[in-house]
Amino acid sequence: MKDPIYLQRYLKVMKDELPSQFLISRSIHVDFRIGSDMCDLWKLHNEAMKSFREEFHRITSMDDLHPRSWPSLLDLKVAIADKILQSCHFCERRCGINRKMKEKGYCQMDDISRYSAQFCHYGEEPELVPSHTIFFTGCNFSCVYCQNWQISTAPKSGTPILPEDLAGKITLQRAYGSRNVNFVTPTPHTHTILKILDMLKINVPVVWNSNMYYSSEVARLLDGVVDVYLGDLRYGNDDCAWKYSDVKNYWPIVTRNFKSAYNSGEILLRLLVLPDHEACCTVPIIEWTKENIPKVRFNLMFQYSPHYRAYEFPEINRALTQEECMKAVNILKKSGLEDV
Repeated sequence: MKDPIYLQRYLKVMKDELPSQFLISRSIHVDFRIGSDMCDLWKLHNEAMKSFREEFHRITSMDDLHPRSWPSLLDLKVAIADKILQSCHFCERRCGINRKMKEKGYCQMDDISRYSAQFCHYGEEPELVPSHTIFFTGCNFSCVYCQNWQISTAPKSGTPILPEDLAGKITLQRAYGSRNVNFVTPTPHTHTILKILDMLKINVPVVWNSNMYYSSEVARLLDGVVDVYLGDLRYGNDDCAWKYSDVKNYWPIVTRNFKSAYNSGEILLRLLVLPDHEACCTVPIIEWTKENIPKVRFNLMFQYSPHYRAYEFPEINRALTQEECMKAVNILKKSGLEDV
């Protein structure tokens, strides 16, 4: 593998040369009361993030990291996420249901997170493997071609998560050689992930493996926590997203979140090429990326195959042709973006 142009900070965290962002947030002291009004908590968060920025730019090695503080900026993020659960708007569906009272919105999840599997994954991008990948159940999308539909459509399946237990598993996998912890389909589980990170006693890069359809509030919580956004940018317009994933306002929301991620971490962007979607999706996605977030690792993916309910949509009920793959490759080469 050639030395990458991007993901430079991630690689330093991976080698324990720099601390993960969540460790920096844990070193910043914030006095707050859990029972405070949400508006007051966000004000404290905004002020604390100024201190985070100062620390982030000051730190040049692990030796520069201040000790953990009690309570910390990360503790504050946990408290805010718990409050959001009471009127859930982790994703931009903004259902507003009280998951703590076991009410269920679009994703059908309550406040207990579950995972279907967790292991060291060797099938991810080269910079990531071996990646300690944790597959959460449930999803805020309903992709008609989902290859993991048994997991995404069954949020109550899998193993209930105790944050301290999963923190122990992350620690063990790191000792065995994992390069990162990779949270897959994380958005509905933001509260649980923040709690897991708050319990970790090790340095490990945090990878947010996401469809990027999360709320602006979650974007603020992830700032100062996530090192690498492993994000899907799949549709170049709202119509395709609505037709194939049951998602409204896809393009403005997801591109907004990619811009936010570009300012708060590093990005490995995945574009899953869909059959007969060159003009409507592949071209506009590559053009937008080049213009707005050019310093990303770009992964043009040709793994599409029709699963789940794809048979209901004849235009995507087939594999990609060689010609479609080559056209996508040529479009990306002309853009100058770095492909993985």
